[in-house]
Amino acid sequence: MKKIKFQSLPGMHDILPEDQKHFQRICKTVEGVANFYSFQKIETPILESADLFCKSTGLDTDIVEKQMYTFRTKGGDYVALRPELTPSVVRSYIENGMQSLPQPVKLWYEGPCFRYERPQAGRYRQFHQFGFEVLGDKSPAIDSQIIQMSYDVLKELHFKNLIIEINSIGDSECRPYFKKNLSNYLRSRRSSLCSNCQRRLKQNPLRILDCKEEKCQQIKTDAPQIMDHLCENCHDHFKQVLEFLDEAEMPYKLNPYLVRGLDYYTKTVFEIFENTPQGKEQGALIGGGRYDNLVKILGGRDTPGCGAAGGAERIANILKTKELKPLKVKEAKVFLAQLGNLAKKKSLKVLEEFRRSKIIVAESLSKDSLKAQLRTANKLGIKYVLIFGQKEALDGEIVVRDMESGSQETFELKNIVAEIKKKLKKLK
Repeated sequence: MKKIKFQSLPGMHDILPEDQKHFQRICKTVEGVANFYSFQKIETPILESADLFCKSTGLDTDIVEKQMYTFRTKGGDYVALRPELTPSVVRSYIENGMQSLPQPVKLWYEGPCFRYERPQAGRYRQFHQFGFEVLGDKSPAIDSQIIQMSYDVLKELHFKNLIIEINSIGDSECRPYFKKNLSNYLRSRRSSLCSNCQRRLKQNPLRILDCKEEKCQQIKTDAPQIMDHLCENCHDHFKQVLEFLDEAEMPYKLNPYLVRGLDYYTKTVFEIFENTPQGKEQGALIGGGRYDNLVKILGGRDTPGCGAAGGAERIANILKTKELKPLKVKEAKVFLAQLGNLAKKKSLKVLEEFRRSKIIVAESLSKDSLKAQLRTANKLGIKYVLIFGQKEALDGEIVVRDMESGSQETFELKNIVAEIKKKLKKLK
């Protein structure tokens, strides 16, 4: 009898005990950041209707055209192993009536995905993805928060020299006009494009901007830029996102050719890299953007959304040379209530200062009413509420309310972390 030697399938891999600590570290870090920003975990099935991804991710994307694992069940259903999680999360949001919950709904996840593609370093046919999704809020503050969280995860994992590449790809109002201009430009250079992009020219010319082939890279450098064609709404939204990032002192650069490879994106798109030649070769560590039409496309009410995802294998391969301490998750005793646009913009930096000091602070960036925010803080059993309004933002001050006694004190904003540390120390 011939001896059979079984091996894992091409592109599939075992996560051995010595590598588990890196995956656990990634998951703990993501969970720690998610808990800080009040995101709740969601798990969706690995197997979904194939049409879910065809309709959301896009028929002309590489994922749907070439990479999905699809098959017919014994009952005749056309199903797919999920190639990503955002459509699954949105499907769950609609199916489970989350649109009737207080908005926005903030969710995070981690789990395996499957794509049939050429195996290479850091890229597998079964891989693990983590991510954050916010549904039900169109504010630019949410875009900025998703970017901040993605950046925080990588910083917590001891990545250095990070750079955020960011762009706006507009919406259904301004994008069609840009696509027409781009198509006209590319048609005159069709013969110089790679074979894939010659096909994309008819189906989705925007995706040519995402091509990594050298010949296409050269052509796109002189292509029209969507930033020059944004409608007023998209322009204002993107301007505010950048203002939030400026206030939070985030390292970013504009990339007018960044479009991401999925059809559902609108307005903000971003990717985070290590700002080194090797980092660019490795590819984006985390990427995402806004998808304001996806819930409606999948049969729900018109609902804005924004999210980001990262590949655990790619990050774990880099972590193998690092020794990192385990994370601890604490309950929040402090709540930041903000009022007005200026305070909102400055709030991200205030929250980041508390995060760096390992002080958990709850918040509700999407709410403007002080009464509603105090009610939320009360439900959470918060001891101290930081009240940060327009006047305080202008004066460089912040008010601290003791939720038990109702007494209030005003402190200089620059000293607030130290003052809260003193108060929390007395509680122990």
